Amino acid sequence: MAVLAHPDDEALACGGTLARAADAGAAVVVVCASRGEMGSLSDPALAPDGDLGRARALELSASAAELGVGEVVLLDHPDGSLRWADGLGEELAALLRRVRPQAVITFDADGLYWHPDHVGVHEWTTRAVLLLGAEAPALYYVTLPAGAVRGLCEAAHARGGSPPGAALWGISPDAFGALAPPSGFRVDVRDQAARKLAALRHHHTQAGAGSPFRWASEEDARAWLGVELFRRAPTATAFGDVLEHLADGAGDNMEGGAREASGNVPAGGEGGPVAGSAGGPVTVRGSGPVAVRAGGPGGARDGLDDPPSGGPVA
Repeated sequence: MAVLAHPDDEALACGGTLARAADAGAAVVVVCASRGEMGSLSDPALAPDGDLGRARALELSASAAELGVGEVVLLDHPDGSLRWADGLGEELAALLRRVRPQAVITFDADGLYWHPDHVGVHEWTTRAVLLLGAEAPALYYVTLPAGAVRGLCEAAHARGGSPPGAALWGISPDAFGALAPPSGFRVDVRDQAARKLAALRHHHTQAGAGSPFRWASEEDARAWLGVELFRRAPTATAFGDVLEHLADGAGDNMEGGAREASGNVPAGGEGGPVAGSAGGPVTVRGSGPVAVRAGGPGGARDGLDDPPSGGPVA
C-alpha cells in the first residue's frame, strides 16, 4: 500500500516500485489523501466545469491502471491542509486494519521537496502505523535521488522542450531530493521507467505541453527516473523483508517475500503497501460511497473491504 497526498504523487514518488511489485505478483493499493483540487491547471479545457479535483481523480485512475495498481482509495481531505487534516490518522489506521497490507510506502520527512502536504502525510501515516503496534505492516519512506529531476528537465530541454532553468510546478528542479534523509536501499526500476513516464503523462492537468514529462524520451526516463530510494522506519511490525526483495541485487519474488518477524525493525529495513488485486479494476472512493470506478468491469468495491485472495498485500 502506498499512502500519498495528491494525484500524480503515486507516479513520481514510487511509480516504478509499484509497477515492479505488481509485475512480481503483489496486489498493490494506492491511498490518496486529497483530490489535489488546489493544484495547477495546464489547460482550462481539461476541467471545463471548474472541478479540478474531479479531473485529477480520473487522471489518478488512468495512472494507477498504467502501473498495475489493483485499487485506489481516494480520500477527500482538503488539498493544502493535510498536516492539519482532522481524523486522517485514524482513517488511515482503519484502512490498515481492514486491508492488512504487508508493507506501506509513504513520503520521507522531506516530503520529496518539502511540500507541507507531503510532510503531513508522512506524519499521519507514521502515526497510523504506530497505532497498530506489533501487528503493523512494515513501513518504508521514499525519497527522490538528488539531481534526478534536474537531469530530466535538462534532457527535455535538449529535445526542444522546457526552457533552460524551467521550474516544475513552479518549483526549482534542484529542490527535489535536496537534503533528503539518507536512504537504506535503492530499487532499480529502469525496466518500468517507460510506464512510470506514461503514468506521469496521464496527469494532463499537471503536465501540459511544456512539461519535461511531455518532452522526455523513454531513454531519458530510464536514465533519470530509473532509481527509487527507500529507508525502513524503525517501527514494530509483524513482517520481515518486503521491498528489500526488489532492492539492487535481489530477485523479484514478492509472493514469497513476507517473512514473519517480531519486535522493532532497525532503520534501513523494508516496507511497502500492497492491497487490492494486481492488475485488476481500480476503485476510487471519496468520502462516503464509491465515487469513481475505472480500469475494469464489475460492481464498485469499497476501499475498506477485506483484501481479495491471490498474491500478498503490500
